[in-house]
Amino acid sequence: MLSLHTNAASLSAQNALFHTERRAATAMTRLGTGYRVNSAQDDAAGLQIATRLVAQTHGMAAARGNIQKDISILQTADAALAESTDILIRMKDLATQAADASATTTDRDAMQAEYTALSHELSNISSATTFGGSKLLQGDTVAERAGVVAATASAVANAANAAAAHAAAVAAYNAAVAADAAGSTPATQVTLAAALGAATAAAASSGVAAVAATDAQDYAAAVALVVAVNGMFSNAVKFQIGASANEVMEFNLTPLLSNMHTALHAASTTYDTFGIQVKGRGTDLVLSSAAASAIDQLQLALNAVAAVRSSLGSAANRLNHSDSNQANMSANTVQATGRIMDTDFAEESAEILSSQMLMKADSVVLRDSHSISTMLMSLLK
Repeated sequence: MLSLHTNAASLSAQNALFHTERRAATAMTRLGTGYRVNSAQDDAAGLQIATRLVAQTHGMAAARGNIQKDISILQTADAALAESTDILIRMKDLATQAADASATTTDRDAMQAEYTALSHELSNISSATTFGGSKLLQGDTVAERAGVVAATASAVANAANAAAAHAAAVAAYNAAVAADAAGSTPATQVTLAAALGAATAAAASSGVAAVAATDAQDYAAAVALVVAVNGMFSNAVKFQIGASANEVMEFNLTPLLSNMHTALHAASTTYDTFGIQVKGRGTDLVLSSAAASAIDQLQLALNAVAAVRSSLGSAANRLNHSDSNQANMSANTVQATGRIMDTDFAEESAEILSSQMLMKADSVVLRDSHSISTMLMSLLK
């Protein structure tokens, strides 16, 4: 129908040109940004899915960072214990030499000097091993400990002097003292159960010193130390190894560390951990019998250190596998996000070419549609 007021052909051509221009603009935007979805109206459902996947990807990246730091913590502790193992092996060699009848007093004194120095270094390793300012192998105070005090001639002399100085405290075989441990959490308790008529003394002043004495003979007394520990492994720790709250790895090294420190205490009179040294504890090499006893104690200490290292190694291996799994999941998630969000350059390039051809055609049609009014005027002539 020919109409003067309504040019249907022109309207159709204009509408077609409008849609073609919008398709071309969308394709150009996608090529310019590299994303197929640039706003929610481009793909509402896809954007919702992609947003969730992107959040998961970022969480996994953060978790992988956690895992790498956790592995570094475990490796730091293991390296320190590897050095402790070398020291314990040397101490065991010294004890073996000192236990032999061929060793003279002079020999044993020299061996004792090295043995004591090595023991101090064991204490230093335990207290100085840190990661980011947090102690790894021991806390700031004393953990629960129990052991047996064994004294030699030199320890008896020191104990006798201490007992005389604290004569007022020697009222019974058993004594309990509450004290502050190394200026940290209070409620430290030291209990000495003396055996065979031993005179027992306990002193408490910003730390704990506990000694016991008998004549000139070796003696034994049970010692228990109880207080909270503030180190990194004082309780079971949780490593965040995934992007969700339930993706955690629990690691409890506390029992093994407790056993290790107890074994090290039993192996050396000068080993000091958690800032407290219990005098008269452990063994030395002055007497051949004490040196022989030290051999077994040092082997127990080596076993305890090896148990801690084994646990550290197992945890590190698990973290490595977890890191590999996170890497695989992250790669697949990124690919899934890309399939939703990224521009297909071949498809969009073809879309632009098609749109350009259609716009040219629509322009020609729109121009020709304007000739309809001319046709109407010719009919009126």
